[in-house]
Amino acid sequence: MEPLKDVENRLGKENHLIAERIKKLNEIKDKNDLPYRFEKKHNNKELQEKYSHLKPEEHTNDIAITAGRVIGLRRLGKITFMHIMDNDAKIQLYFNEGEYANYDELKLLDMGDFIGVKGKIFRTKAGELTISVIELQFLSKALRPLPEKYHGLQDTEIKYRQRYLDLIMDDSSKKRFALRSRILKAIKEFLDSRGFMEVETPIIQPIYGGAAAKPFTTHYNELNMKAYLRISLELYLKKLIVGGYEKVYEIAKVFRNESIDTTHNPEFTMLELYWAYADYTDIMELVEDIYNHIALTLYGTTKIVYQGKEIELKKPWKRISMKDAMKEYANIDLDKNTDDELRELLRIHKIEHNDEMPRGILMNQLFKIVEEKLIQPVFIVDHPKETTPLCRLHRKDPELIERFEPYINGWEVGNAYSELNDAIRQRYLLEEQAKELKKGHEESNPMDEDFCKAIDHGFPPTGGLGIGIDRLIMLFTDSASIRDVIFFPTMKPNE
Repeated sequence: MEPLKDVENRLGKENHLIAERIKKLNEIKDKNDLPYRFEKKHNNKELQEKYSHLKPEEHTNDIAITAGRVIGLRRLGKITFMHIMDNDAKIQLYFNEGEYANYDELKLLDMGDFIGVKGKIFRTKAGELTISVIELQFLSKALRPLPEKYHGLQDTEIKYRQRYLDLIMDDSSKKRFALRSRILKAIKEFLDSRGFMEVETPIIQPIYGGAAAKPFTTHYNELNMKAYLRISLELYLKKLIVGGYEKVYEIAKVFRNESIDTTHNPEFTMLELYWAYADYTDIMELVEDIYNHIALTLYGTTKIVYQGKEIELKKPWKRISMKDAMKEYANIDLDKNTDDELRELLRIHKIEHNDEMPRGILMNQLFKIVEEKLIQPVFIVDHPKETTPLCRLHRKDPELIERFEPYINGWEVGNAYSELNDAIRQRYLLEEQAKELKKGHEESNPMDEDFCKAIDHGFPPTGGLGIGIDRLIMLFTDSASIRDVIFFPTMKPNE
């Protein structure tokens, strides 16, 4: 048996419809090989716009040449109607046995096939723009049937695992991902206009750092060296500031070997930027401007609606310290609670903690009870110093750092610092964190001597920012799950 025939037989045994379509494909091939290219001169959206003036039953001699996937097919004896979908829109096709010479070949067509057509433009009595087909070219046969049109894809697992079917069957999904592309473009255009330079830094790194997270590990065979997928963009971008660039940013994939839920995916997209001679107050204004620019670019207004909640992004956003937010939203005065009382509150609210956590980390963990109440945009500023080794001490309170997190819809949607530029303190804090890693604290980072050497060469006062792009896109596209805004999200393997 020929190898290709063996494949045909195995596929055909899966489903009788597949077997029937394989027969049709072979018949098409017997008559003419499928072409390597098709000269598509028009797209369907352009045709719909160009001929929007046509009245019902108005005909033209204008020729359209287009192509797409068959998504609708009605055979009515000597007349056949189809719909084909291209990148932007669908258009109706009309075949008349008396006018189309190869009418019998239409029996070889199925839903899902790709075809190219040439024909005359007219509008039907029902008012639909239509191409009366003169020539048809088979381009590709869909061996597997599409999901039933009117029910579409009801199984979200299939939507995420077979995104191509979701995009074929659900136009809103296709538009959502087009909107994602527009959002990324808007962010880049905004930062470029502010003088930031887009850069690229390594994905595979000899040492991981810049965030409290567990890494994915890999191995360089040639170097016989353990390596890691990056958990942050921070440390390499800071080296570029040391090197003399004053405004840099990167939008790229980051990898954290952690939880999967509606707002977390192990592989996600991050924006990080660093701005020399700025501090965290400058970065707050920049965050407001980024969000306002996106909203105005997409919708012409700073008001968006997320899952039925109206959110006003217009600046200025509320700014409140972590301690004051705990008082306002949870009626907890952190200055009056002992460490043991904080641990008891964490136990009551079933928040993860341990007896070795310093006071600042306990406070940070307890803040989780406030997060869901932060629907409108707010900057939670001035965090405990223990929460990160990469941020500068607060200029007015040495127990705090100049850090803020923006919250929208109860989500933390970013993280920003007045960056630590004291080389001695930086080295000390990273050494202490490396000790914690050796004690078994998995989210601590190893010592990065090369980064410390870079800071030893001088690092100017700098403001830094990280924004989770996927959550941002969830907000602007009214998407309930992070999986709805990532083409191919991480999924548990099928059994």
